[in-house]
Amino acid sequence: MKAFAQDVLIKGSSIVRLHASLATKFPATRSRKVAAGLKIDTLVSVCANGPRSVALVGERTADVKTLRPGPWIKGRILLADLGYYSHRLFAKIAEHGGFFVSRLKENVDPTFVRSLKVHRGRAIDLEGMRLSEVLARLDRGVLDAEVELSYKHRVYAGTRSSDTFVCRLVAVWNEEARRYHLYVTNISPEQLGAEEVAQLYSMRQEIELTFKELKSSYALDKFKTKNEHAIKALILAALLTLVASRRLHNLVRERAHEELRARYTQLRWPKAFRAASSFLLIDMMAALGRRPWSREDHEMAREFLTKQALDPHVNRHWSREVFSR
Repeated sequence: MKAFAQDVLIKGSSIVRLHASLATKFPATRSRKVAAGLKIDTLVSVCANGPRSVALVGERTADVKTLRPGPWIKGRILLADLGYYSHRLFAKIAEHGGFFVSRLKENVDPTFVRSLKVHRGRAIDLEGMRLSEVLARLDRGVLDAEVELSYKHRVYAGTRSSDTFVCRLVAVWNEEARRYHLYVTNISPEQLGAEEVAQLYSMRQEIELTFKELKSSYALDKFKTKNEHAIKALILAALLTLVASRRLHNLVRERAHEELRARYTQLRWPKAFRAASSFLLIDMMAALGRRPWSREDHEMAREFLTKQALDPHVNRHWSREVFSR
C-alpha cells in the first residue's frame, strides 16, 4: 500500500457496565432489567499506536453524534463502522480535506456514475444503474466505480435542503462469507486499489484490540463501586495505563531489529507489560531517587519487554506494517 496520508484514524466505542444503582443517571439501552452503563468513545491513531481522543458519553448517545469533522481530519484517513455511517458526515470529511473508508449500509442502493474498473467479470455499462441491478452480474469479480449518494443538510431557517455527492464504491468478493463486501470511500484508485481498500478497512480490528486490552488487561469493565467519581477515576487510570503501555511498545519496537518489529504484536504485548510492571515501577522509583537502583530488577523488566513479548508466530504481519510499505 502507498503511504499517501499522514495517519489512519479508527473510530469506535465500547460499553462499560456500571452498578445498577446508577441506572437513573446512566441508563442502559436494550436491557430487560434495570442496568447502567457508560459509552467510551475513542479515536485511535494507527501511527501513534494509541488513543488520539477519548470521551465518556451516555450509553444511549448515538455513535454518529460523537464524530464532528473539522480541520483535524485533513490529510488523514478515517475508518468507521456502520454506527457512524452518514452520507452528510462523509461529505464533510471530504470538504475538510480528509479521507474515509466505510462499509456500505445494506439498505443503501446508490446510482452509478461511471465505472473505474471491473475485474474478472463481463464488462457492464454502469452509468445510471442501481447497485442492486449490478451485483448479481459480477460473477464474483471486483467492482470499482463512482456512485452518487444523497443526504440532507441540517435544518436552517426552518428548512432542510437535500444534496448529493459523488464517491467511490468498491465491491470485493469474500470467499469465506460467500458474499460481496461493499465499501464507500473518497480515496482514489491511484492511491489505493480495490483490494487494498478492503485490506485497509480490515485495520479496524486495531480498535477492537484496544478495547480488548483495556478490559482484559487493565480492568476497564470491572466496576463494583457506586461512586460516580471513583468510576471515572478508574476509567481514566485504565486509559493512562494503556497510553503508557503503547508508548513503551513503540519504543521497544523502534529499538528492535527490523525483522523482529512485527513480532511485537498488540495481542501479546499487554501480558508482557503487566508482567514487567512491578519491575518498571522499581526502575522508576530508582530514577526518582526514592530507592536504590537494582540491576536484577532492571534486567527482569528488560527480559519481559524484549523477549517474552515476542510473538512466536514469525510469519504474522501487523496491519500497520503492511499499510506503511
